[in-house]
Amino acid sequence: MNPMNPVITVNHVDRAFGSKKVLKDITLQVEQAETFGILGPSGSGKTTLVKLLTGIDEVTSGEINVLGVRMPKLAMLQQIGYMAQSDALYTELSAKENLEFFASLYGLKGGDRTRRIRDVMELVNLQEHLRKRVDQYSGGMKRRLSLAIALLHEPPLLLLDEPTVGIDPVLRQSIWKELKALNRKGTTIVLTTHVMDEAEKCGRLAMIRDGVLLAVDTPAGLLQATGSATIEEAFLYYGGVRS
Repeated sequence: MNPMNPVITVNHVDRAFGSKKVLKDITLQVEQAETFGILGPSGSGKTTLVKLLTGIDEVTSGEINVLGVRMPKLAMLQQIGYMAQSDALYTELSAKENLEFFASLYGLKGGDRTRRIRDVMELVNLQEHLRKRVDQYSGGMKRRLSLAIALLHEPPLLLLDEPTVGIDPVLRQSIWKELKALNRKGTTIVLTTHVMDEAEKCGRLAMIRDGVLLAVDTPAGLLQATGSATIEEAFLYYGGVRS
């Protein structure tokens, strides 16, 4: 792929459910190998936007292109590692069986499959729980397994919806380290968050509230533009809350 072409382009996108507009005229671009954060409170439209990027949902108007392909397109799921906000796991199966099932969907076989399962389970620190049934996992363990599945097929694009909710701070740090390493290898990462210290780790941030894109810039750029000391202050500034 030409590095000059954005990995994602979103042009004047609206998404309505009946008469309720959840996203209003969203336009943004995501470049290759960046970590792009979508920051906003619950109900702001972050999850809807991520579902449109994956092709799980369809725009009401406007256009989305991912890796040069107009979405939605089912075949693109091979190119995307998607981690939903609610864990899409088969709880009556073991972690290993879940990983093997998703590996087969992605066409991973033999030694490759075994190696990737080992690598991703080490990354999320679950290697000792590989054979445990998922219904015996805690909420945080399920989040970690969902992340492992998203990383399994080494996709060029990761779409992560609130990836570190319920994950302890030490492991969260090591996951961020891995995400940055993936960036360096050329992987593009889009993640949603409402956690301000995570927002600061992103290369660029889109601030969204009530389905409206308030601003897109680097964390430093947002602070400078608003004269704020913290990302939280900048967000409140753009949301019309002046201190």
